[in-house]
Amino acid sequence: MLVWLARAIGGAVLLGAAFGGFVEASEQQLPSASFAEVGAPTSIPYGWVDFCGRQPQECNLGKLAPRDVHLTPQVWATLAKVNQFANNAIEPVSNFDHWGTMLDHWDYPTDGKGDCKIYALFKRKQLIDAGFPRQSLLMTIVRDQDGEGHAILTVRTDRGDFVLDNLTNTILPWDQTGYRFIKRQAQDDPNVWLAMTGAAATIARGD
Repeated sequence: MLVWLARAIGGAVLLGAAFGGFVEASEQQLPSASFAEVGAPTSIPYGWVDFCGRQPQECNLGKLAPRDVHLTPQVWATLAKVNQFANNAIEPVSNFDHWGTMLDHWDYPTDGKGDCKIYALFKRKQLIDAGFPRQSLLMTIVRDQDGEGHAILTVRTDRGDFVLDNLTNTILPWDQTGYRFIKRQAQDDPNVWLAMTGAAATIARGD
């Protein structure tokens, strides 16, 4: 199933690139955001540690030079395509119903199903495969408006931090999600997680 998804998303990315000339005229209309504040190193999610045991190539990277994505109309179009494709392609299912365990299981959607972590990891992988620097694609843990734990993908750009979320096809600035940000990966090391203190304002969110 992952092979099929990879091929399909490749087509979606190419489609986004094909529209590059069309959206170029809107360069001045690119969104901007603030940069989320991060603090000291904090605990690493169990799911990431478990994921690294099965996908060591994603974790055994050593120190990396921090990099932000240069946001252009073509880059924005690719982010939107990847976000929407993954949201539509993966069947939502809870961690327990999927894996039969209460332990947090992070993985790629090898069977086309998953919860929020699976969506975020899949988007991260597809963007890395499309040439985005992994240092700008940060797994992030938040509390939603109901206080429930939730995982999203933060994309750090030269125009601020944006969020790819399985609950909406709209890419939002981090501080317009209504989420309370708990922790996220460090740019220079995916195995270092940093505490976050920024609380995003609650706003209406739609697709």
